[in-house]
Amino acid sequence: MPAGRHLALEMTDRAYPAVLRRLRPALIGAAAVSAVLNVLMLTGSIYMLQVYDRVLASGSVPTLVGLFAIVVVLYGFMAAYDALRARLLSRSGLRLDAEMGAAGFRAILARPDAAGGRQDVQQPLRDIETLRGFLSGPLVGTLCDLPFVPLYLAILFLVHPWLGWLTIGGAALAACLALISQRLAENTPSTNAERLLTEAAARQTETILAMGMAPALLQRWRALRDRALARGQSGQEKVELLAAISRSFRLLLQSAILSMGAYLVIQGDMSGGMIIASSVLSGRALGPIDQIIGQWKGLARTREAHQRLMADGDLRCAEPEAELDLPNLRGAVQLTNVTRLGSAAPGAEPSRILQDVSLALQPGDVLAVLGPSGSGKSTLARLLVGAIRPDQGDVRLDGATLDQWDAARLGSWIGYLPQQAEMLPGTIRENIARFNPTMTDGAVIEAARLVGIHEMILALPEGYATVVGTPGTQALLSGGQMQRLGLARALCGKPSLVVLDEPNANLDEAGDAALSRAIALLREAGSTVVVMTHRPNILAEATKLLYLKGGRVAVFGPKDEIVARAQGIAPAPAPTADAAPAAPIPQPAASAALQKRAEARPDIRVLRRVESPSGERHWRIGA
Repeated sequence: MPAGRHLALEMTDRAYPAVLRRLRPALIGAAAVSAVLNVLMLTGSIYMLQVYDRVLASGSVPTLVGLFAIVVVLYGFMAAYDALRARLLSRSGLRLDAEMGAAGFRAILARPDAAGGRQDVQQPLRDIETLRGFLSGPLVGTLCDLPFVPLYLAILFLVHPWLGWLTIGGAALAACLALISQRLAENTPSTNAERLLTEAAARQTETILAMGMAPALLQRWRALRDRALARGQSGQEKVELLAAISRSFRLLLQSAILSMGAYLVIQGDMSGGMIIASSVLSGRALGPIDQIIGQWKGLARTREAHQRLMADGDLRCAEPEAELDLPNLRGAVQLTNVTRLGSAAPGAEPSRILQDVSLALQPGDVLAVLGPSGSGKSTLARLLVGAIRPDQGDVRLDGATLDQWDAARLGSWIGYLPQQAEMLPGTIRENIARFNPTMTDGAVIEAARLVGIHEMILALPEGYATVVGTPGTQALLSGGQMQRLGLARALCGKPSLVVLDEPNANLDEAGDAALSRAIALLREAGSTVVVMTHRPNILAEATKLLYLKGGRVAVFGPKDEIVARAQGIAPAPAPTADAAPAAPIPQPAASAALQKRAEARPDIRVLRRVESPSGERHWRIGA
């Protein structure tokens, strides 16, 4: 890779630090404005001092008017600088969100495993929103004022050391009370268990009502709620008591400073005007500390969001471009020793969902992938379309690994139907067109006709403009219609590689026939089709078969050859009414000699078609 291109990729790998570097001038400007603001904040104290010591002593009205005019001008500048700082910070928050929002959304799309609950997929966007709110809110202004607290304390010490020490001691005690209150609030039990039960019940209302579980669940919810409320109230009462003490102490501290000032005036150590000036200065010194302690929880959330964004490797300014602009995908697929690991508890060995899977497909091939539940079929489908990456081995399309392709261009040549076909919020036309504004109406209608749902769509209230994918439209389409809609989306644009994961799980007879026709047309057009299925009727259109067992390839090859081998070596027995289904592999333990013979004769492991007592046909591996 050329050095310049390598540097460009490094610069786009970490979006958040790059955005912070671009925001640095604005943040430095806000800090500079804060310095001017805090100097102007001394206006009130100096004005009070002059009024009490000069104006009242001399009785000069012109002096009072002149001082007030100066104060008006200074407060005008203070308002302008305060507005300027707020504008700088709010625009910084807006720029952070504008530049990081796309990176956060790309990070969501880069984490397909989060659907399984292993990570919070929306956390990056929430962290970006937290930081935007922090920059736009008052807390960051308070942090800018915090470095100038020593300035006010130094002035208090110049007025009299006793006032400075009293302010420092009072601030320390107030901070201790506030921190204890915050710690008690953090340790107060939340109602997470009750909330989780409520959310789960809301998703499964039909099952709960149908099986009469509502009274028992209500009793369980009430027990969780009562327990959390009782424990929460106990902690909340302590928090309320400390908060009341803290508020009263702050008022007491102001009175203590006034009393100390009056005593010093009586002793002749300072003038009467300094009493009011000292009270204002102590308020300015204690103000930022009180505000930060009061908003400590929000500051902690902001710090955690910052740390997560700094450590998040999926947040990039832009997707790295492919090395070359590769030609259009033809559909050749090659997997070499592909292994995909599953999740594992800390310290445990991860399971192997797929292990050493190798296969090769040419344009026009139709591969039917069979195997029991949990054999890795869905994982293989996600690997083929690039939704996840292998932990070992290579997945190549037209001879190039997935990272050599431009993701957006490659996706336009791939059609994918997952097990759970869900539509995004939008119209039916937009969903079938994959929200691609350049997709023509003709291509959308052709895809709908291909899977036999054109007439069904026209029968809807608004036809292709019918909105789906929102909570209010869930009952608009049945499970089978939704699956055929997802199939139309997968086939729109005549992709070169089509991967269908259990496409006929919810289809009726008409849907099965439409699916078979669509696969036949794709094969004739030269597209490569991979179908994960449990049902054998889809095998009529297949040219190759793959049987997965425990994540490994048990059988792979041309369908006709495998079926002929099955019929010639191990014909299936005639089904009877009480016939038991054929036993899946592995076969019973054999002698060492037989095992060596089996390893030397892989052709004895063949695919055969059997029929269960219910009449459903299956494909099994047998010897």
